[in-house]
Amino acid sequence: MSIKIYNTLSRKKEELIPIMPGRINMYVCGITVYDECHIGHARSAIVFDIIRRYLRYRGFEVKFVKNITDIDDKIIDKARTLSRVSSSSKPIIKHCQEVVGRNLKRYYLDMERLGVSPPDIEPKATEHIADIIKMIENLISKGFAYETGANVYFSVGKFKDYGKLSNQNIGHMLSGVRVDIEKDKKDRLDFALWKSSKEDEPYWESPWGKGRPGWHIECSAMSMKYLGENFDIHGGGIDLIFPHHENEIAQSSSYTLKNLANYWIHNGLLSVNGEKMSKSLGNFISISDILTDYGQETLRLFFISSHYASPQDFTYEKLDEQKKALERFYILFNKMDSFFKEAGLKKAAKDIPAGIKESIETLKKSFIDAMDDDFNSALAGGSLFDIVTLSNKLFDDGGILNDTKYSILSYTKEVILELGAVFGLFINAREGLVDAEITGNLVEFLIELRERARNDKDFKTADLIRDRLLKLGFILEDAKEGTTARRTR
Repeated sequence: MSIKIYNTLSRKKEELIPIMPGRINMYVCGITVYDECHIGHARSAIVFDIIRRYLRYRGFEVKFVKNITDIDDKIIDKARTLSRVSSSSKPIIKHCQEVVGRNLKRYYLDMERLGVSPPDIEPKATEHIADIIKMIENLISKGFAYETGANVYFSVGKFKDYGKLSNQNIGHMLSGVRVDIEKDKKDRLDFALWKSSKEDEPYWESPWGKGRPGWHIECSAMSMKYLGENFDIHGGGIDLIFPHHENEIAQSSSYTLKNLANYWIHNGLLSVNGEKMSKSLGNFISISDILTDYGQETLRLFFISSHYASPQDFTYEKLDEQKKALERFYILFNKMDSFFKEAGLKKAAKDIPAGIKESIETLKKSFIDAMDDDFNSALAGGSLFDIVTLSNKLFDDGGILNDTKYSILSYTKEVILELGAVFGLFINAREGLVDAEITGNLVEFLIELRERARNDKDFKTADLIRDRLLKLGFILEDAKEGTTARRTR
């Protein structure tokens, strides 16, 4: 069965036919690093991490590019606040770099703790100014863009397919545009390719004067530089369809006279207790906060429980349900590992009965069929739980001899781990029982070292040990009776 993807551009499911056989080039819009990441960012990151994992599982070579927007109005606003608070005389660009540096560090730690694999290429906007200027110059020369002083705008009226991605007509879009913004534009829908710098703003030299790139042009320049003028998949949140992705298509197609991407994939947005997440509403949940209490695998299982394109509502009750669901897998793994150790038999000591193997293979196929159908993780996840149910039934079947049971359970665990890896699950189960014992001893040793460091008032080393254990999936809990470690995932 071939992989089918819902393409936002055509508004239907289409068979995935790569431009180059066996290879997928994919670009996903990344974060703007003006603040710490929240669980909505986590959903998008995990969705495209799973899509990338599954494409590789199905045998494709995947080149994955995800950008970083490191210059933006929000970053500049944060930098100005930092400048006022610190009463610093440093230029604003230095404060921008501090804001970006601090939030990038948080972002990388969040992604590591989420188990999200780094992109193959992660370009930053400020490192591609020359590419952006070159593209803008080309658009001006072709008549798709115009200068007004030190500003450059894309002329939306010159691109006949504008609105195709978001399925809107220009008249409808115009009704939602404020008249009093950017009065030097020829048309209200025209958007900035290059913005002249205001007083005390970061800037780069350009043919149009001092300024910085508009948001939309960054992604076009960077995606085409690393993936070519036409690539397979472009992804991002559903909130980026208009105007960001619509504008990307307009400027890129005008520049190349080609389709930018053949498939456009958008993940649904995350709400919290039925409301849009916002600091002003007091329901902002950072990635670091949620991982401290629940861990990456519980959060991943929660996101997997809904189709990536659907809206999803977060509640702690739902997360607690997924935590219990995750425990079902680890209870089974522990039972299996104990049995393997006690049985002392060689793996695959006996052939697996044909009927049982067929049942397992059928569930494995149902997992693949679900993921082939627009990456339906909710349905595929159901197949994983069905394999757990079957494994427990076989485990408790007293009519199966131990050597045959050893072979069956070895195989079912292998299948669960193989399919779970597509979702980034069951990291700890790969250690096995003996490795788990070694891990426990090492954690106890590190706790002792930390206690010695604290007694010697070497708090830097003590904090380092705590942070390293947290990265490895252990949170330390200090009490009068001593320090204990519990897994975060």
